[in-house]
Amino acid sequence: MSTSPTPDAADPRLRREARRVVGATFLGTTIEWYDFFLYAASAALVFGPQFFPSDDPTASQLGAFATFAFGFVARPVGGILAGHFGDRIGRKRMLILSLLVMGGATVLIGLVPNYETIGLAAPVLLVILRLAQGLGVGAEWGGAVTMAVEYAPPRRRALYGAAPMIGLPAGLMLANLMMIVLLAATGPAFVTWGWRIGFVVSVVLVVVGIWARRSLTESPLFETAVKDAPARVPFLEVFARFTPQLLLTIVIAGVPSILSYIVLTWALSYGTAELGYAQSALLWIGIVCCVLQIVMIPVLARIADRWGLVPMGALGGVLMAVTAVLFFLLFDTGEIWLAAAGTIVAHASTSFAWAVVPPLLARTFPSRLRYTGVSMAYQFGAIVGGGIAPLIATALLASSGSTAPIAIYIVVASLLTAACTLAWGRFRTPADTE
Repeated sequence: MSTSPTPDAADPRLRREARRVVGATFLGTTIEWYDFFLYAASAALVFGPQFFPSDDPTASQLGAFATFAFGFVARPVGGILAGHFGDRIGRKRMLILSLLVMGGATVLIGLVPNYETIGLAAPVLLVILRLAQGLGVGAEWGGAVTMAVEYAPPRRRALYGAAPMIGLPAGLMLANLMMIVLLAATGPAFVTWGWRIGFVVSVVLVVVGIWARRSLTESPLFETAVKDAPARVPFLEVFARFTPQLLLTIVIAGVPSILSYIVLTWALSYGTAELGYAQSALLWIGIVCCVLQIVMIPVLARIADRWGLVPMGALGGVLMAVTAVLFFLLFDTGEIWLAAAGTIVAHASTSFAWAVVPPLLARTFPSRLRYTGVSMAYQFGAIVGGGIAPLIATALLASSGSTAPIAIYIVVASLLTAACTLAWGRFRTPADTE
């Protein structure tokens, strides 16, 4: 198995390029996740009455969250397509393309007329553009992680992998800030047209992201070990050769997003409609969670580089199970300061898992299949994890009238990811030697 050049090599240009890759992957994933989470917040606050009007508020909200879930369905397709070409012709080109797809879809969402204006065509167009968003973010994450980890020195792969990982809370923070500003600036008009501004201004962010990426050089490992002998059909080879590892990593990468989307997306709707919390207060709590996670993930990643990925990941699963119960106990009190404490603690627990997901996935698959394998694990995990979590939570609350079944759902899933992380530690793949 060939080894890759790393920033520890004598050439200082390679070390400088590694730092540029870290910055560019962070910036690009931040932009992509801003677009993605802007939709999530809008689905919780606006899209129900605007695109799925109904006499039953629950049915309207289910329609909005269903379109949110459609984006997750498209993500594996985007990951497989981008992974196929990323593992054959290079990572950089796919990362630029992913920004174009995501940015274009986001701007168009801001321009789609509502149901009152064009009828059934409104939700249909919304679904199509949400699918395009899913393709874009599906193509993005696996490539960004692959580039960052392949440029990393051997003992800093978790730390370098943290760069695209913290793009997620950074993007969520920007999306929440945008929502807060628009709520304050447009007032009652926010529900009708104010929300659209956040989508349209995404075009500026996309231009900045493409500028940051266009001058990057290709991954050194791709140039030395993949370019001359690429896999013919990477996703078929991943299924054929790495099925157990793929199944384990789907759970490991997917479950943390269940808790994340429940406490920061579903809770926006539940907290305002059922408990009377102010929208802006919940959005500010989300921003605090994001700031804390941006700090925690790289710190925990550095610790994982020293102590091991498996202990950190398993600990994350246990902490998520415990804090999920605490979240509902505090959030359901109706006291905003207790709701804030529960949300912050629960969301912080996911940082232990997220700190090890990028290097763990990258180590699972060899270089010639890495973009594809990482994308498939993360994006299929996103469907079984965060994509359907708001729908499940809404349905469980409607059927039981209690949040207890939702807490049980998260606890079981979190303990499962801890078990899968421990099981992953028993697999040694060729990727471990690179």
